[in-house]
Parts: sequence; structure tokens; C-alpha cells
Amino acid sequence: MTSEKRKVEVCFSPALFEDFKNESAIVVIVDILRATSAIVTAFMNGVRRIIPVATLDEAMTYKKQGFMVAAERDGLVRDFADFGNSPYNFRRDVIEGQDIVYSTTNGTQSIMMAKDCYRILIGSYLNISALAGYIAGEKRDLIILCAGWKNKFNLEDTLFAGALAREVIARGNHATVCDSTYASIDLWNLAKDDLLEYIDKAAQRHRLKKNNLDDVIGYCHTMNLTTIIPVLEKDYLVILN
Repeated sequence: MTSEKRKVEVCFSPALFEDFKNESAIVVIVDILRATSAIVTAFMNGVRRIIPVATLDEAMTYKKQGFMVAAERDGLVRDFADFGNSPYNFRRDVIEGQDIVYSTTNGTQSIMMAKDCYRILIGSYLNISALAGYIAGEKRDLIILCAGWKNKFNLEDTLFAGALAREVIARGNHATVCDSTYASIDLWNLAKDDLLEYIDKAAQRHRLKKNNLDDVIGYCHTMNLTTIIPVLEKDYLVILN
């Protein structure tokens, strides 16, 4: 890695993030099934702002104040919430122009954990090339933070991390000496020719199937439906200008 190139690192789990944390870095939050895919979809369909909160108590407080709330744990919508964590919940006729409070098992906690870093972006296959292009132009270190599953490694976020890392590095301003980045890229190269077949191994795919929530698998692995990049500004997610 030459000295002028910025580094790419992949953090496999929020439990490891303190060992990666770099306040001058861009952090991309990844929760492919389903939070970050749903967040990108919400902005595609006209949501004004998303307010990520780590706990259900915070989400319930906002609900009492009159906010629309998306909240789930273990894939299931909470009884006080307006809807859960499926991208298909975020229809334009329901959310356009709205502010939505959002709390999920893994994704929103990861957002809050990284909030002191230079810039927090939301990553999905839906916006992967726009994301890579923006990161390459910024010429800052990149940390790809996989939300995982309850602090454990998962396949779907790691595969995306490999896809994004490879695309960012290919644009020429970044490189890596990070073992987890190399492992993510190797896993992506193994899976990319039949991604949906490979992702059938993922534990989260089977959790969703058990609860009849796996209708989003193909959609969440669809490339480049948008150039929208959600970014954390203070306590809100908005569209990056």
C-alpha cells in the first residue's frame, strides 16, 4: 500500500468496533437483511428524515409524541410500532415527506456506535456504486462496519463488505493491508457468480423464512437501483447532498 492511498478496513461485528474506531474515517454501516436496505428504500420513496434510536424505550417515547415508528427485534415488528423492518413497508404513499423513528436489532445500534466518526453512511447493494464513487472521491480512510447478528459475524454483511471494498479499491485512491478486508473480498469473489444461492446459507435468511419474512431476499441483493446515499447529520439520517 503506497503512503498516499487511504486504507480500507472491514469490521465484522459491532463488538470489535472499538479496535477499528477512527474519528477521521468514513464509516459505512451495513445491515443487508434488512435495516440498511430498508433505510435506502425509504429515502428512494420520499421519506424526509429517519431518526435512528438504539432502544425500544426511545422508540416508544417518540411514538407517544406522535411520530411514525418502525421497530423490530429478532425480525418481528413490535406491537406499538407502525411497521417493522422490511423494505416493502416503506411505500411512497405511506412515508413520503414523513419523519420516521427507526429501531432494529442490529443496524441502529451500529449507527449510534459510530456517530463520532467523520461521516456515517448507509450502505446496501441498492446504492453500492454511488457509495463507492463518493468514498473514492473523499480520499479518507474507510471502515465498513457490519452490523452482524447480536455482535456475531454474519455472511450477508460480510459479503457486501467485500463487494464494496473491492469496488472502492478498484477506483484507485484506496488500498488495504487488513486481513478482514481481504477475507471479505475473497468471500465475495467466491459467492458473486450466484449470490442468492450462496446467501441461502446465511442464518438470517433462515430466521426470516421461519417468520415468512424472506420475500425481500432478492430485492436486498439487487445492485444499483439508486444513487441516493443516506448520511447521519447530528441525530438524523438524511440524503447526502
